[in-house]
Amino acid sequence: MVNSKALQRTVTRFYQNLDGLSEQKQNGNKVGKLKWKSPREFQSMTYSQSGFELKNTSGRHAILWLSKIGDIKIRYHRKIPDEADIKEVTVKKETTGDWFVSFGLETDDAALPEKPALDELDSSNSVGIDLGIFNYVHTSDGKTVDWLDLEDEYERLRREQRKLSRKQKGSNNYEKQRREVAKVKRHIRQKVLDYQHKITTWLVREYDAVFVEDLDVKGMLEQSHNARNKQDAAWRQFITLLDYKADLYGCHVVQVEARGTTKECASCGVETAKSIWVREHSCPSCGFETDRDANAAMNVLQRGFSELGLGWPEETPVETALPTDTPDFQRVSAKRVVETGSLGA
Repeated sequence: MVNSKALQRTVTRFYQNLDGLSEQKQNGNKVGKLKWKSPREFQSMTYSQSGFELKNTSGRHAILWLSKIGDIKIRYHRKIPDEADIKEVTVKKETTGDWFVSFGLETDDAALPEKPALDELDSSNSVGIDLGIFNYVHTSDGKTVDWLDLEDEYERLRREQRKLSRKQKGSNNYEKQRREVAKVKRHIRQKVLDYQHKITTWLVREYDAVFVEDLDVKGMLEQSHNARNKQDAAWRQFITLLDYKADLYGCHVVQVEARGTTKECASCGVETAKSIWVREHSCPSCGFETDRDANAAMNVLQRGFSELGLGWPEETPVETALPTDTPDFQRVSAKRVVETGSLGA
């Protein structure tokens, strides 16, 4: 026996996938077909509007009642706000064998802070950010955030994968080791997500407007060089976090055209081709020199103002930018980002 709402949600998901394939095809992309999935292969189910009830909510523990299933003891990752209404409940089994519950909440938009008026924005309370290779984030006002060090995690993953390769596929030992590999992969994903939460929270709290490149992440990952680091960066996930936190913290977040931000001079606009290993920007036209990623971040900031239809202020960050031989860029360490963003995500 299965709850009717859960079955309806599965059918809805099916048609959403079909619509997604149709949209991709209309955009000129090559698409395949949906693959048949037996009921035993479904690892999640969603209750929408009814068929669930949250009971005995005390501390970090509660009991979730699901129609046709009964009571399930759960432990909160974080407490559900008293003013929020639960509209949807999804139960999912991870590849590790662990079960998780996620709640879809509805809150009152009136409680959200108002975003600053556009005519009040200037270069002092706005920032352009470049998602780089040598630094995870480089801002137009000279701050940098270090990359997250995942070398120990990847070394552990390699060890566990080697153990898995020595097991006989289909055996109990193989299944046990497969779960160990899945746990390491989940730990890496969660560590990246936690890091992104802290950086994005810091950005939307620090500035009234944040401008970021609209990256073609799929195309970037298809390039052979540095593909794993780009995947670790999870830039599309990073931008998604920025977008939804903009409403929570009263901040404008705008995506701008990414093409040419590295080549174009932030001072005069002349384009200069650069190889990936060239880390300085030196304009042959106006002589402006700065760090490559700093130049890109300044261009993102200027494009953001243009996207919003705002005039560019007379005093631009280009006039006070640090040259490439100045070691005084304000580096924001991973530790500081964690401390700054840990108050809320």
